[in-house]
Amino acid sequence: MVHSDAKPTAQASDVGRDRRVALIHYWLVGMRGGEKVLEALCEMYPQADIFTHVVDPAQLSDRLLRHQIYTTRIGRLPMARRMYQKYLPLMPRALEELDLTGYDLVISSEAGPAKGVICPPDAPHLCYCHSPMRYLWDQYHVYRNDAGLLTRTVMPRLAHGLRQWDVTSAARVDGFAANSHHVANRIHKYWRRTADVVHPPVAVEDFAPVPREELGDFYLWAGELAPYKRPDLAIEAFRQLDKPLVVIGGPDDRTRQLAQLAGPQTRFLGKVPFDDLKWHMARCRALIFPGEEDFGIVPVEIMASGRPVIGYGRGGLMDTVVDGQTGVLFQTQTVDALIDAVERFEADLAQNVAPEDLVRHAARFSKQAFRSGVEDSLKALGV
Repeated sequence: MVHSDAKPTAQASDVGRDRRVALIHYWLVGMRGGEKVLEALCEMYPQADIFTHVVDPAQLSDRLLRHQIYTTRIGRLPMARRMYQKYLPLMPRALEELDLTGYDLVISSEAGPAKGVICPPDAPHLCYCHSPMRYLWDQYHVYRNDAGLLTRTVMPRLAHGLRQWDVTSAARVDGFAANSHHVANRIHKYWRRTADVVHPPVAVEDFAPVPREELGDFYLWAGELAPYKRPDLAIEAFRQLDKPLVVIGGPDDRTRQLAQLAGPQTRFLGKVPFDDLKWHMARCRALIFPGEEDFGIVPVEIMASGRPVIGYGRGGLMDTVVDGQTGVLFQTQTVDALIDAVERFEADLAQNVAPEDLVRHAARFSKQAFRSGVEDSLKALGV
């Protein structure tokens, strides 16, 4: 596998497919939800080349490393693998410098700058959008207020031009697919474009329920301990409820901060191996999900494990959780609202939920469902 910023040479696919496909991804420095989508696209197009700003091969899956990966000039800048987000203002031009001559189909994977490539005139461009860049649009003031003095000073000067480029580059795209109705609405709000809704692929086959006698008495919070995911709400609510809560996720410094707010029945496990995560998912009373996500893969994994969700009724969760059937939703992002939701869950759904119904519901978000959705979006573009 060669990682290069050189221009690829047009050649026939080594798997016998004639179509030359370019997959554009914002950056490849880890394996999170966006990279799982890219893996699924690579399975659909094993002959595709990948273009990205920065790549760290040590952090990627074998599935991605089987593809030729080309970087923009951002990848040559000092400390790019760690400081890539500092180079955001340079990324629009870097994308436009990519030479995609000879490609028949372009699919961009957008959460950072990716869709702004200039495609050949007869090559359809589908953008799969995980989220318009939050730090330019709906979360701009949140990111700026949380930033250091230098970033707070520079952001207003740079963000205006980046927004103009973001809207202009959206006009070049032939079709959009959004990972949820929440994201589709934001695409229309900020770019004035419509989008198909194609939920991301979840490996639901990796999860399974356990017999009822193996269930525990604890609730579960799992994920990155980022402020917008609101683990603080879960920790404070369960301190007041005096009920068992297991918190899985990092980073460690955030774990230490949150532990100071916790009650005696809250346990912090940090980052755990996948098998340990699955064990807790299958045995918890319910997942606590108090943040607003663009989609949210963990709730689907929980339901594939036969367990319900107690979550904030905004964002992607509205696509995945059915209130009163596969979980309980609360409408204000407060400790009191979460406590009320837990109490409603225990009074009703906890006794009536059927794990097999949750598994059946989670199957709607499988890899095959994702693939069918992408194929339908491409058919609309004449592919």
